[in-house]
Amino acid sequence: MIKIAILGYGTIGSGVVEVLNTNRESIAGRAGDEIEVKYILDLRDFPGDPMEDKVVHDYGIIVNDPEIQVVVEAMGGVEPAYTFVKKALLAGKSVTTSNKALVAKHGAELIAIAKEQSINFMFEASVGGGIPIIRPLNSSLTADEIQEITGILNGTTNYMLSKMTFEGLEFDDVLKDAQSRGYAEADPTADVEGYDACRKIAILTSLVCGQQVDFEEIYTEGITKITAVDICYAKAMGKVVKLLATSRKTEEGYCAMVAPFLLSQEHPLYNVNDVFNAIFVHGNVLGDAMFYGSGAGKLPTASAVVADIVDIAKHLHKNILISWSSRKMDLVDWKKAKSRFFVRAKEEKENIQKIFGSVEFIEAEGISGETGFLTEVLTEEAFEQKASGLKNILQRIRVV
Repeated sequence: MIKIAILGYGTIGSGVVEVLNTNRESIAGRAGDEIEVKYILDLRDFPGDPMEDKVVHDYGIIVNDPEIQVVVEAMGGVEPAYTFVKKALLAGKSVTTSNKALVAKHGAELIAIAKEQSINFMFEASVGGGIPIIRPLNSSLTADEIQEITGILNGTTNYMLSKMTFEGLEFDDVLKDAQSRGYAEADPTADVEGYDACRKIAILTSLVCGQQVDFEEIYTEGITKITAVDICYAKAMGKVVKLLATSRKTEEGYCAMVAPFLLSQEHPLYNVNDVFNAIFVHGNVLGDAMFYGSGAGKLPTASAVVADIVDIAKHLHKNILISWSSRKMDLVDWKKAKSRFFVRAKEEKENIQKIFGSVEFIEAEGISGETGFLTEVLTEEAFEQKASGLKNILQRIRVV
């Protein structure tokens, strides 16, 4: 029997218990042994809960118990999660986590410790929730050179943009709706400003390039400035607005960005709506592939965590190689990235053409007093230089 401890009995921690109980027999068959939760660490007590006798408040009980072979970190945040996970690994206990903040900041270090200890640090649920992407990148796609990863990696913002698209609502209205449904936190900053997606694309890029990518160096722009007028223009062009996290390999290196983009109907991510997530991968041998599903939520995320537990159980005392070193990867300057830009401005068409040259003007029903247009393909730097010649820019959104 494999005995595990769960750190945190909130949404994910309780979900792990539920998944283990629901599919107990099949999980044991795949793991090659029964899996038993021996401890649950939490500050709270849970009177009446079926697991109340498993709850402890002292982490030392867990880290010092030789029977515990696997620790599930479901606390969230960087501290004390980092301290607890590092202690567990140094004590010879494998760890699985869904904590993208922890993995983005300390992933390389924790992977290295696990390797030294001949155990495992796994984090399938940290990027796509229930969508398998870490394991495919680390095993199934190792024959490929991954040239691009582009994903809708945040269910909250995708739900909000879908709502704005289908119902013509403004940002503030859809945010309140998302909060009322439990999709957005009381403080939604991490989601709506793109920070959550930024950490996830940093993790994916680190895995692809095999080096540490600092999420703080990734240009990140959220959806707080997207308006119903922008959505009207998008519909006029036959496009949708999506918050994308993207990483591309260029001749100079990897370029990563998080920002709203306008997608055409031909794009594989065009029809990814509501709280669903999807990750598009392009390899030089594979070509295109897409991973789609529930990117968050109690049971989908817990399912991915339990899959890690099973993988760890099948590789007790044997490290599963993950190519992610602590050597820092210097990203290509995002201002060298190229795209078309959709711009809204209170400017005369003649002046726009004088500055930008050949553009495509866009008319949207019911909108007046401004001019919408699409530029030709420009670098970010070139766009900024030209845009400085316009006095009244209302919006600019990149176009895939």
